[in-house]
Amino acid sequence: MKKEITIYIKKTCPYCIRAKMLLDSKKVNYTEIDIEEHPEQREVMITRSNGRKTVPQIFIDEFHVGGCDDLFALDNSKRLDSLLNPSDTREEI
Repeated sequence: MKKEITIYIKKTCPYCIRAKMLLDSKKVNYTEIDIEEHPEQREVMITRSNGRKTVPQIFIDEFHVGGCDDLFALDNSKRLDSLLNPSDTREEI
């Protein structure tokens, strides 16, 4: 079962770029929402993240990962892969 990954960003944010590079290295698809291009999504992000206003804000399904440092901390603790791929079997399309 594929996870729905959403990342709220600003295009010039170095932390957003770094977080996306890590997700890209994991070869997962994600939905990127630029809150400068879509300012109405900023309030959605703040609500989903329980008040956090900085970018990036990253979600795996409805689980709020947090920001870039939180994403890297999950990866360093070896927990990110299990969140992204909960089973050993992958769906092939």
